[in-house]
Amino acid sequence: MTNDLMKTPLFDTYAQYGGKTIDFGGWDLPVQFSSIKDEHAAVRTKAGLFDVSHMGEIYVKGSESLAYLQQLVTNDVSKIAINQTQYTTMCYDNGGVVDDLLIYRIEEEVYLLVVNAANIDKDFAWMTEHHIDGVELINASDDFGLLALQGPLAQQILQKLTETDLSAIKPFRLQTAVDIAGFQSIVSRTGYTGEDGFEIYASPEAVVAQWQAILEAGKEEGVIPCGLGARDTLRFEACLPLYGQELSDTITPLEAGINFVVKLNKDENFIGKTALMQQKEQGIPRKSVGIEMIDKGIPRHGYKVFAGDIEIGEVTTGTQIPSTKRNIGLALIDANYAEIGKELEIEVRNRRSKVVIVETPFYKRQK
Repeated sequence: MTNDLMKTPLFDTYAQYGGKTIDFGGWDLPVQFSSIKDEHAAVRTKAGLFDVSHMGEIYVKGSESLAYLQQLVTNDVSKIAINQTQYTTMCYDNGGVVDDLLIYRIEEEVYLLVVNAANIDKDFAWMTEHHIDGVELINASDDFGLLALQGPLAQQILQKLTETDLSAIKPFRLQTAVDIAGFQSIVSRTGYTGEDGFEIYASPEAVVAQWQAILEAGKEEGVIPCGLGARDTLRFEACLPLYGQELSDTITPLEAGINFVVKLNKDENFIGKTALMQQKEQGIPRKSVGIEMIDKGIPRHGYKVFAGDIEIGEVTTGTQIPSTKRNIGLALIDANYAEIGKELEIEVRNRRSKVVIVETPFYKRQK
């Protein structure tokens, strides 16, 4: 492993827990600690702890913050109350996605944007290019570490380390200045696994201590450290999009099926609005669908999808789900073929294999 890869504050503790690292978008990150199967199961049944300190944090501050964000993103930022979170996308003029992100409203005129690690520099450059007066942009990514504690027992475990009543933090809400294991943190009830859980934003030094404190506090409940492998199978099973696969500069949020983040009826003329309106009016040309193998094999990212002799799209993500052993995938295909129960084929190493379109998400948490 080369030394020029970026490392999170927790890098030196990975080995202690058996972490095997890989190059992930220029970061040296753990793909697994025990096994993807065990880590996936822990998050679905107990709790798993992820180091996601590679994510980017960008502050938008000032009197024109709301006006600025309204023209920058597709969702309606005016709907976010203080201490609330919103998922959204930033688009190019053609409707393709710059990035998908979370917006946290910290104060009246202070927003914190959490962006994908591989896109931090690109996003900040894009935001700077569209800067307006009355707005201050701060790339604060180096000031934060970030942990995600996910799973049905997440609250029970984290509650041992704080006086704050965590049950008062509802989904997509946050609280600032929460003491977690003796360190000031921002705690939000969000995550990327399809489970209940929390994301903890604290200083780089703090997350190292908090990581160990959480694993210690949750021993009884069976919490384990988790890597990128399980993070990917969990988010995929819940059909949460991954930038670079389900979303990209050539795939619009409408094609990706996250229409709820696109508010075409908001007054502001946000970047990409015209293209997205046109796409909606003319009919969305491609659609993200769930597929399941009929033949043997596993659908993989980039495999071509066929209806007879016609190439109609490609697999964006595919794997065998550890919990159910289903060989499933997400594919972006010509919308004319996107109906549940329709049989198609994918090309696996120059051979065609049968798949069927199935309902998504593949997993839904019982509330």
